[in-house]
Amino acid sequence: MDRIVVDGVAIEPDAIFAEMQNHPAGKPEAAMAAAAEALVVRELLWQEARRQGLDAAPSEGDETPQEQAIRRLIEREVRTPEADEETCRRFFDNNRGRFRSPDAFDAQHILYAAAPDDKAARDAARAKASEALARVLKDPALFEEIARAESDCTSKEQGGRLGTIQRGDAEPVFETYLMSLGDGEICPVPVQTRYGFHVIRLLRSARGRELPFEVAKRRIADYLEEAAWRRGVRQYVAILAGKAEIEGIALEAATSLLVQ
Repeated sequence: MDRIVVDGVAIEPDAIFAEMQNHPAGKPEAAMAAAAEALVVRELLWQEARRQGLDAAPSEGDETPQEQAIRRLIEREVRTPEADEETCRRFFDNNRGRFRSPDAFDAQHILYAAAPDDKAARDAARAKASEALARVLKDPALFEEIARAESDCTSKEQGGRLGTIQRGDAEPVFETYLMSLGDGEICPVPVQTRYGFHVIRLLRSARGRELPFEVAKRRIADYLEEAAWRRGVRQYVAILAGKAEIEGIALEAATSLLVQ
């Protein structure tokens, strides 16, 4: 990586390596680039805060003097509009699918556990799950009995009952199969997850309902105002970058602050 300098202040390689832990990425080069950019942005803001005399105030709370000065600078310089009711209503009308109470599913399963990297155990678990599935498809009344006798999940004590599941509560593939079932249906194939193989039954479901605007309005306003604030900070940093002399890294520069 080239030597990075911001208005005469060097960003040391050791600082970049230390900052990398805050920017996980698939490749070290990407983490290093993100860390370097973050340090350059911090240095731009810190230098501007000092120019404006914001580093002179006594530190408060857990913030370092630098963190406090940068926060005060942003509060002073970045002005973002409040989300009015018309804007919130328009966002709500254009994104109704995002404002629903979650779907809920009352499910039951039988787990035959096997480690993902143990092929013999996976094959054995698949065979056991297939045999159990054939039995419960023939006689669904056996589901609870088999779960109590054979399942490797602690839910066996409740006959395999998992209670209410919402999106995100279970493995994605498990949810995909579960949510394709009708009430009372048993999944026609064993479902493989990292835990092993599952025999799944959906006992009942309650589909989510669209939330009224009055319930969603505050959440929408918070989201829109947070998004506007982030845009404002990015644009302000771009203005500082346009005025600064930066070596070794390219930052997007701007000449005006236009937060909409």
